[in-house]
Amino acid sequence: MSRALDATLRAVVHDLADGVRPSPDLAAAALRRGRRLRRRGRATAAGAALLAVVAVTLPFVLLRPEPAARPAGPPATPPVTATPSPPIRPTPGPDWVTKPLVLPGDWVVTRAGTRAGSGKGFLLDRGRGRYLQTDRYDGIFPAPTGSLVAVTEKDRPRDVGLVDLVSGKTRWYEVGRALAGLQWSPDGRRLLFTTRQVDHFGFIVLETDGTKQAHVTGWLGCTNFCEFTWLRNGREVGLTLTARRAPESAPRDLAKGVQVFSADDGRPTRFVTMPGAPVGPDAWSPDGKLVVVQGQDAPLLVETATGRVVNPLPSADVAWVSADRLLYRRPNGSRDFVLADPTGRELVRQPLPKQLVDLELTVAPS
Repeated sequence: MSRALDATLRAVVHDLADGVRPSPDLAAAALRRGRRLRRRGRATAAGAALLAVVAVTLPFVLLRPEPAARPAGPPATPPVTATPSPPIRPTPGPDWVTKPLVLPGDWVVTRAGTRAGSGKGFLLDRGRGRYLQTDRYDGIFPAPTGSLVAVTEKDRPRDVGLVDLVSGKTRWYEVGRALAGLQWSPDGRRLLFTTRQVDHFGFIVLETDGTKQAHVTGWLGCTNFCEFTWLRNGREVGLTLTARRAPESAPRDLAKGVQVFSADDGRPTRFVTMPGAPVGPDAWSPDGKLVVVQGQDAPLLVETATGRVVNPLPSADVAWVSADRLLYRRPNGSRDFVLADPTGRELVRQPLPKQLVDLELTVAPS
């Protein structure tokens, strides 16, 4: 018998000595109890060892740093749909002066000068179908249709001349004093002038036969340039009024709308709310529902019925060539002419001859 078993047996015997009488099976019972206690001791020792391992392992697990998160990949991005570049027409060659320069939308360049209305530059002779170089007058303004050209000279500030390119004849008419803003009606039959006399501010309409009608309106709080312009219908003229004068940091006054007058009798007919000034008659859409204006900070497309801004545009100096197409000159770079939709999306681009890139141009239907 091993010492461990003997010690265990002795402990059992002492435990059983308290019995009332000895039992003949004491030794066997003691042995059986010893075996159970030894198995229990082994199990207890094994459990204690397991608890010790857990006690050591658990703090290690709890204190172990979290595994580093896997680096996230780049966020999924939707595929980019590139806006297709508009078709670009060929640049006119050196013989461009021998025929009308046709722009997208079938309009043509009728005049080119160092500034709008300047005398030196190029003029389209529709009858001959070619361009003439000019330097005779101080101001040259071709009619949008027909063969007439309005001319001005600095030494005749009250007069305007009408040159007929077919006959070569020039007729001079006295219009008035303090004149500004010479502008042809869309049909090429009448001329509009703003007269800026202190007590007679208003507009003058001159027929091509020299008949003249002067209308006094008063200043009415007009915006920066205070010039009348034709509406698209050719029967009315408009004057942009200001809502608030611009501070020195702003380029223009804040407009509140256009006061419209009858071109025949000067009577005020209606007021059209809009946040800017139309540059001319071609800025109004053919149906009159939309107009392009120069806002206080940017060119804008405006709904005439409500004055609501539909969207900004690259340029305010536009011509509606149809109900849904605009023609304008790009304000930067090579300053190509562009045919666009009312959102400003370019559809066709027309480069200019090198001689015209730095000049101011006048356009009209072909």
